[in-house]
Amino acid sequence: MLRPKLLLRLLHINWVLVFHGVDEIILKTHLFRPIRFLAVFSPYYRLRRQSEPRGVRIRHALEELGPIYVKFGQALSTRKDILPDDIADELVKLQDRVPPFASNIARRIIEKELGMPLAQAFAKFNPEPMASASVAQVHSAVLANGEDVVVKVLRPDIEDRIHSDIGLLYELARFAERFWADARRLHPIEVVAEFERTTLDELDLLREAANASKLRRNFANSTLIYIPEIHWPLTRQKVLVMERIYGIPVGEIRQLRAGGADFKLLAERGVEIFFTQVFRDNFFHADMHPGNIFVELPAKYIAVDFGIVGSLSLSDQHYLAENFLAFFNRDYRKVAEMHVESGWISASTRIEEFESAIRSVCEPIFEKPLKDISFGQLLLRLFQTARRFDMHVQPQLVLLQKTLLNIEGLGRQLYPELDLWQTAKPFLEKWFQERMGPKAKFKKILKQFPEFAEQFPEIPALLYKALDNAAYAKQHAETQHRELSLLREQLASNHRAAVWAMLISAALISAAILFQ
Repeated sequence: MLRPKLLLRLLHINWVLVFHGVDEIILKTHLFRPIRFLAVFSPYYRLRRQSEPRGVRIRHALEELGPIYVKFGQALSTRKDILPDDIADELVKLQDRVPPFASNIARRIIEKELGMPLAQAFAKFNPEPMASASVAQVHSAVLANGEDVVVKVLRPDIEDRIHSDIGLLYELARFAERFWADARRLHPIEVVAEFERTTLDELDLLREAANASKLRRNFANSTLIYIPEIHWPLTRQKVLVMERIYGIPVGEIRQLRAGGADFKLLAERGVEIFFTQVFRDNFFHADMHPGNIFVELPAKYIAVDFGIVGSLSLSDQHYLAENFLAFFNRDYRKVAEMHVESGWISASTRIEEFESAIRSVCEPIFEKPLKDISFGQLLLRLFQTARRFDMHVQPQLVLLQKTLLNIEGLGRQLYPELDLWQTAKPFLEKWFQERMGPKAKFKKILKQFPEFAEQFPEIPALLYKALDNAAYAKQHAETQHRELSLLREQLASNHRAAVWAMLISAALISAAILFQ
């Protein structure tokens, strides 16, 4: 049963949907169609804002509902291939144009976190925010040394709203596990837990600053992407001060075109950046929606907002690389076998049947540019295949899948003719050669040599101890063997004595009967 606080939040969500007229859209779906007539009994039904276009109503509803819903809208905004244009164009505004909070509140948070007046920390501070997103807003400022910076300030009281919404998601996940047959393989509670972890990480700007520093080191002197520098002396848990960057937002296609941007190279570099982060560095920016990406002409990316990052276990990383490569080579047999070996589907599954199902889904998309691929249809068919073979969702990979969808959506906007498969395949082949080839194995031996050399003087003692233990074990085994032999002999002797006693007893009883 829902706790009172969660019940109130659910009622508030219902009120917001009705007030902004979004209930009309939701109640037209097949799931809610049988109960749509009940909406007229809502006390807010007559107050709905029906005069605004549906895209505006949806955006306003998501903004009012809070950070988690805004992030959902941000993710959808990159998928213009599966959304009507009017809705997609409005959701784009959620990337950096969420209504800001008051500048005096921002000032108060900054001074409290830094423990000093604003005038002491900055030579100049612009009270008007440059951008405002779901978790924080950004102000421009100038340091005492004249350096231009941006100051990111966490929204006030955001923790309570996020905890409330996550609590509601947990309740819905438990409800799904109890009453929905597919929940066992979709792992809704584990997925919510993964979402909770990444969302709460965003509320610590010190963590975000550390993420930015690591990404900056990983791409030092790179021609692909630039990561701005963190100003650590003025960075706290709720305030982050970072080098100000100047670039064109990646979603401003007309401005990029006017500046002579190389769209093909940008799209290819976007794919390369993704695979480099995932497989070379095993540390990837997991919130790469257009509001967080800028372009330095003609084709260099600039990234901001590092609150959500991801990494994989070595086994998941290797397994994914093999899957990608087999997929790019159209080796569906290997893809099917790896799914069984990993435990993602049951070992009793017929490999040939699963291979055929994967081929029927994937084969139509090869050798096509992004603009000719219906990813909505592809995802639908993949979900149908997963359900048919009882394939389990991997919660630890949800963040990676979200990032890949963002990258693909970005590539679609920049250069729809991009051949995603041919761009990624050479990178993966090179990665495999570097990790699994003879040179990689030799480098691994060289890397482990110092550790081996350090332990080398102890080897004779360890060898003697091992031999001594082996000798003792052998002697102990021989002793046990002798004792077991004696025990068997004793048991056999006792058995023979028992048999003779029974025979003698039987003979005496027989004689007594005959004598009588």
